[in-house]
Amino acid sequence: MAGAVVCRHAERMAKTNKGPTESRLTFGRRLREERQKRGMTLEDLAEASGITWSYIAQVEVGRRNVGVDNMHVLAQGVGLTLRDLL
Repeated sequence: MAGAVVCRHAERMAKTNKGPTESRLTFGRRLREERQKRGMTLEDLAEASGITWSYIAQVEVGRRNVGVDNMHVLAQGVGLTLRDLL
């Protein structure tokens, strides 16, 4: 996707040692719901967003502390604005 903010080094960024926060769990749950509602696989969303499917899978279960730019790109990937996804 042209203009995607995400870069490959996001995969190498440190995972948090703390358990998932309610905010991360809620965002991940909403992302998964919207992705599945549209019949999209992780691979489909990865292609649409330019973010790897493994990173998206970790976001969906709250293992990644996803930044606002990546949240925006993921929301666009499922055809929503970030505001609508939140």
